Amino acid sequence: MSSVNDIRSTFLDYFRKNGHEIVSSSSLVPKNDPTLMFTNAGMVQFKNVFTGLETRPYSRATTAQKCVRAGGKHNDLDNVGYTARHHTFFEMLGNFSFGDYFKETAIELAWNLVTKEFGLDAKRLLVTVYHTDDDAANFWKKIAGLSDDRIIRIPTSDNFWAMGDTGPCGPCSEIFYDHGDHIAGGPPGSPDEDGDRFIEIWNLVFMQFEQLTPEERVNLPRPSIDTGMGLERVAAVLQGVHDNYDIDLFRALIRASVEATGVKAEGKQAASHKVIADHLRSASFLIADGVLPSNEGRGYVLRRIMRRAMRHAQLLGAEEPLMWRLVPALVREMGQAYPELVRGEALITETLKLEETRFRKTLSRGLNLLSDATSSLVEGDRLDGETAFKLYDTYGFPLDLTQDALRQRGISVDIETFNAAMERQKAEARASWSGSGEAATEAIWFSVKDKVGSTEFLGYETEEAEGVIAALVRDGAMVDAAAEGEAVAVVTNQTPFYAESGGQVGDTGTMEGEGFTIAVENTQKRGEGLFVHSGKVVKGTAKVGQAVALKVDHERRTQIRANHSATHLLHEALREVLGTHVAQKGSLVAPERLRFDFSHPKPISEAELAEIEERANEIVLQNAPINTRLMSVDDAIAEGAMALFGEKYGEEVRVVSMGTAVRGEKAGKTFSLELCGGTHARSTGDIGLVHVVTEGAVAAGVRRIEALTGAAAREYLEEQENRLKQAAAVLKVAPADVVSRLEALVEERKKLERELADARRKLALGGGTAGSASDGQETVNGVSFMGRVVEGIAPKDLKPLADDGKRALGSGVVVFVGTSEDGKASVVVGITEDLTGRFSAVDLVRAASEAIGGKGGGGRPDMAQAGGPDGSKAAAAIDAVKAMLAG
Repeated sequence: MSSVNDIRSTFLDYFRKNGHEIVSSSSLVPKNDPTLMFTNAGMVQFKNVFTGLETRPYSRATTAQKCVRAGGKHNDLDNVGYTARHHTFFEMLGNFSFGDYFKETAIELAWNLVTKEFGLDAKRLLVTVYHTDDDAANFWKKIAGLSDDRIIRIPTSDNFWAMGDTGPCGPCSEIFYDHGDHIAGGPPGSPDEDGDRFIEIWNLVFMQFEQLTPEERVNLPRPSIDTGMGLERVAAVLQGVHDNYDIDLFRALIRASVEATGVKAEGKQAASHKVIADHLRSASFLIADGVLPSNEGRGYVLRRIMRRAMRHAQLLGAEEPLMWRLVPALVREMGQAYPELVRGEALITETLKLEETRFRKTLSRGLNLLSDATSSLVEGDRLDGETAFKLYDTYGFPLDLTQDALRQRGISVDIETFNAAMERQKAEARASWSGSGEAATEAIWFSVKDKVGSTEFLGYETEEAEGVIAALVRDGAMVDAAAEGEAVAVVTNQTPFYAESGGQVGDTGTMEGEGFTIAVENTQKRGEGLFVHSGKVVKGTAKVGQAVALKVDHERRTQIRANHSATHLLHEALREVLGTHVAQKGSLVAPERLRFDFSHPKPISEAELAEIEERANEIVLQNAPINTRLMSVDDAIAEGAMALFGEKYGEEVRVVSMGTAVRGEKAGKTFSLELCGGTHARSTGDIGLVHVVTEGAVAAGVRRIEALTGAAAREYLEEQENRLKQAAAVLKVAPADVVSRLEALVEERKKLERELADARRKLALGGGTAGSASDGQETVNGVSFMGRVVEGIAPKDLKPLADDGKRALGSGVVVFVGTSEDGKASVVVGITEDLTGRFSAVDLVRAASEAIGGKGGGGRPDMAQAGGPDGSKAAAAIDAVKAMLAG
């Protein structure tokens, strides 16, 4: 018996040896096909290669592609657990040729693999071909030696594959395995083909044509190959079992479910264990690929899958959440082939645990309310839609759960009334947006949301994706098209662009479609769940309904992610150095810098800033993975996660953790743990470097630091180093001696300034220009008076000069008016102590100030100072004082 892991590796190695490039499985969220909810086939990631829009460095490829079919036309959800081969998650093994080999080589490779590498009995194999495909039939005869009765011609679309109404298409050839006549069923194409005897294990698609119109089909210039082999199906064949749930992989998962519940896997409980095993795989892989449970889109399908499994866990009697306890078993079985399971184990575990905890509360409450509401109903009755809507709207009990619970009693739900109640609620909500100004402007987004639904955000996992233009808004109104040169807001069904929130700026980038390009200048959230891309059509005309390739500016996003992660490190470093009173009060995360506001009552010292930087960079140097988990707000805060200022959180939150503390009480534990919905670096090492450039106050008790990371921080430090070298060159010293040399120069300058001031005072006392006396000294009304206009004396040095003048007079009044180069003047009046009873220096200086255009002045009775804008009136100021003395 070959294990599932052996079969997968054998398949890939076989095609690698035959010149194929092993290509990793793409995400379950298609980035290149917005029409698909989930990746449901191996060729999805190669769609643009087949259509010629993309080229790869190889012409042959092989993959083990993870697939989900649980929504849209490919919906196997309700069958899972009750049939042998239905799954919501499965693996598709495939080999692909992009214009290299065609039918003959594809058939030869397939036949040799199944009969030689896998060792299947050729007598148990038969094939189908499209009824007009003589080439394929002849190759099967030539290569496999199959007789005509084992080459079945099928005239239906089952054996003709098409990508869509137009585009690449071609005939198929399927390989079937005969389980034996002890199992009911006939060969494909027969009346009883739906039996389980003949099981398709591989489908070879020969992409031979291009459908131009429904009536016109032409040959492709480079025919290609696309094959798909269900790993679970071929594993059942190779392991000698008829039911996919009996293969080794599922036995291990079911065994884990049995051990966790204590309920055997036989009898009526068998279906529940199968549902749990299958849904565990799909839920875990979807979460690992960035899908989280929600009430719309992919998140809603995930929630349905999870809740269906959780309902079966309850049916098995599990009293506590079960699914999260099974994740280690899944990681053991599939983690080696799909490392994203290992990386995402914590997120998967927390998400499953949180969802099941919430679901059990909803289920218990809803079933009780439903029982009360339907106590009088009997088989064949209908529950009124208003009651069903109240259960949904008020108590969070989904409609599909109401239907499932009542189906067992033969009771249906009045869907029409339920939908009418839903529409009424929307109308009421829409009316609440009526108003003027900003409210009226925002009302357009409510209408857009009502029409197109929410935007699916893919940006945690990718920076490139395809979408469909769901709405265009220009000048506050929805339009069908936007032409070149027009500014427009674009809403798509899904996007990798992050919308501005939580301090992180919105992404920029480009949107490109057939014949048009839009430059995205900003991305913002509007209404409930709408991501609005604001930009300008730079080429062609964009129309609603067109497919568009969305590409985030990678370099800008990378810088933003590093800066966002750095804010988390700085937040924790601030708390460690300054104290746990520190709490975030706001932030800005931009590509070129980060800004962080926090509570703290006083300035941060240089030593504290250095310590904060050091602690943040310790974590950067750890190059530790930055992990994300989904938790309830209460659980996250109980675990120590910090909620950020001004953020609104739902019942479920993303919790970002990074680094290991190396000191203090947290040594050995997680360094930073915060609630955050932003995008982050993959590891702390991606931040490169954290450097704080400024720190200061922004409000009472609130400080702000601005910092740089990565290349911006290095460039800043290099610039500072260059300036240091330039200063050293000017000072003619080594860079290490710049500070001591500057200190010496500053001290020398202070000494020279003191000496100069002394010289100027002596000069000012020795002569000047004032009144009628040549030396500025005279007697006015019996009082000795000195009045002089001086130049080059700083205003602060006028008072010492007046003191010197009073000492020179012994008894009297002195006035000094200093003029500056900019034409202004300062005046000081000094009065010796014996005269302060007769005169006031304040009154005298105000008169002088008025003469030079000033207003007022102040000081003491013995010394006062004032200023004015007109230094040309300096002599008039002295005369004004003399006039007051003369009475």
